[in-house]
Amino acid sequence: MTSTTRTPRTSTPVTTPSWWRALAGVEVALAAVAVVADLLLPALVLVVMAALSLAVRRQRPGTLGFHRPARPGRLALTVLGLTVAWTAVQFLLVTPLVEALTGSSHDVSDLAEVEGDAGLLLVLVVASWTIAALGEETAFRGYLLTRVTDACGGPGRAATVVAVLVSSLLFGLIHTEQGLAGVVITAVDGVFLAVLRLRLDGGVWASVLAHGFNNTLGLTVFFLVGPVAAPW
Repeated sequence: MTSTTRTPRTSTPVTTPSWWRALAGVEVALAAVAVVADLLLPALVLVVMAALSLAVRRQRPGTLGFHRPARPGRLALTVLGLTVAWTAVQFLLVTPLVEALTGSSHDVSDLAEVEGDAGLLLVLVVASWTIAALGEETAFRGYLLTRVTDACGGPGRAATVVAVLVSSLLFGLIHTEQGLAGVVITAVDGVFLAVLRLRLDGGVWASVLAHGFNNTLGLTVFFLVGPVAAPW
């Protein structure tokens, strides 16, 4: 009786086409041009680019970091706590330090009208969770951070650091109406949001929550007492 040896079935490794890295580099360059040139609404332009990029690659949003959290409630509470702590650090340390180093103030005068206006507060909170939190996080912590990583050769410590820095810098540059200090402060915020996206369950959803919570806290303060200057 002849025995036969079965060869175990192995999964075929998923390979990334070599031209995807070059394409990712082109996408990052075009995204940078859109941001620097302040093309239309840069974040919206990047969201459209993200949709096209996924279509070309036949990929789903999960490849950009949109992971379903195992415990959504726990994630929301964790992000809320971290955001409150970060907001305090930002107000007490980051903002005054950046203003001192740049010789400029964080210009949030556009939000002065929120003080005492409940209707405007509601409109801006809704906008902050949709256009700002969901839209900007999709653009910068989802699409751009992923494509910079791809352009640098894929996952790895060096590629991740470059991706965080580039996406955060461009994120800061879409806030030029807040002055030089505002650009720098927002870029630092981008690093915080990128860390949450990379480290917490839920990926980009974590940074979406943090962005929304941060904006809501700020708008609530403006509604109650108006813009607040740095403490020192």
